[in-house]
Amino acid sequence: MPPFYLGMFWVGVYLALVLVPLVVLLVGPVPAGSGFWWDFSLALGFAGTAMIGTLFFQTARFRRASAPFGIDIIYYFHRQSSLVAFAFILVHPLLLLIVEPSLLSYFHPAVGPWEFWAGVGSLLALCLLLASSVWRKQLRIDYDRWRLGHAVLATLALGLAIAHIEGVGHFVDAHWKKLLWGLICLSWLLLLAYVRLLKPAMLLRRPFRVTEVIAERGDTWTLQLAPDGHAGFTFQPGQFAWLTTWNSPFALKEHPFSIASSAEQPEALRFTIKALGDFTARIKEVELGQKVYLDGPYGSFSIDRQPAPSYVFISGGIGIAPIMGMLRTLADRGDRRPLLLFYAYHTWERLTFREELQALQTQLNLRLVFVLKDPPEGWQGEAGLLSEELLARHLPQQDDGQEYFICGPVPMIQLSEKLLYRLGVPMKRVHSELFDLV
Repeated sequence: MPPFYLGMFWVGVYLALVLVPLVVLLVGPVPAGSGFWWDFSLALGFAGTAMIGTLFFQTARFRRASAPFGIDIIYYFHRQSSLVAFAFILVHPLLLLIVEPSLLSYFHPAVGPWEFWAGVGSLLALCLLLASSVWRKQLRIDYDRWRLGHAVLATLALGLAIAHIEGVGHFVDAHWKKLLWGLICLSWLLLLAYVRLLKPAMLLRRPFRVTEVIAERGDTWTLQLAPDGHAGFTFQPGQFAWLTTWNSPFALKEHPFSIASSAEQPEALRFTIKALGDFTARIKEVELGQKVYLDGPYGSFSIDRQPAPSYVFISGGIGIAPIMGMLRTLADRGDRRPLLLFYAYHTWERLTFREELQALQTQLNLRLVFVLKDPPEGWQGEAGLLSEELLARHLPQQDDGQEYFICGPVPMIQLSEKLLYRLGVPMKRVHSELFDLV
């Protein structure tokens, strides 16, 4: 099935998961109407709860479901749809209180029934979940602790929401409707068991060993891994995997990194990691022979998914990692298609893969454009920031259908996309890889 139609299929599946439980509630006898706004409030509550349930599916990393979009887009949608679900659930009680102010009396501990407090607890859990996710960096919450808390709060919010729905019984008082919501709840629990128990157990049986730890320019390190007792996995150049180091797969301490090695050499996987945080700063301490675990490959950011007569790459900082994977793969394949790489960095001395990129020019039909923010004295190349004029000076004058790949910090990606759009590049031929998944 073509990617477009496959993507539409999964969009339809998502809409069904959200809307079908809501539509089923209207089948058969329904409670006497209490007015439009009352019923509208309940509809928002049901829809919001169903959307929360789908959030578990979005982060389960089902390859077939994420393949048409790229898992970075799935995670971006996860973030945005969670905000919509929160808005629905927040408006639900606010509308009820406006329509029926007497419900305020339920906030007295001696008056409010248990199902009311289950709803309040679900909303509070969602508030904590949202605040810790949106302002995680500002609040200086450690990533690993945030992941664990995120999972606990999401499960608690959903469980309390289901208890609230079942306890109130409005629209679900029929036996078969209670059974329906029970089955929905069971499916979420089974999914949680798969993600947190079965999948880690499968990864535990397929470890990798560290065979090299290579110091690169720019406070960056490359880990080379080999499968330990199994065949490993094949991947498309530019894809990424979740890496677990110093812990078991059950520990929820995995981190996503691009595969920087050639897809033609899957027995020697390389991950190039820049020391930017608590975890990445320790990468240089990994010992040879150490056991690690990989969950992958994932992602649609790959030349193999976008065949073209030529390619243009735009990279910033450690965003060079997946692009190196693509260039190394093309070199191993003896590919001679025209390639153009814009590589933006702060200084020449810290520019990661500088020597290898220059050497690749002898193996590939590759043209390099280094853009330095702080160039050395006597620098003859491009300096400053990416601009429309800079790109126009180097981009091919003739459009032969080349595909564009952009990877780096989010502001650089957004700027590059705008510049290419102004230069008349069709956006359907522009592919970006977002690092900021959470």
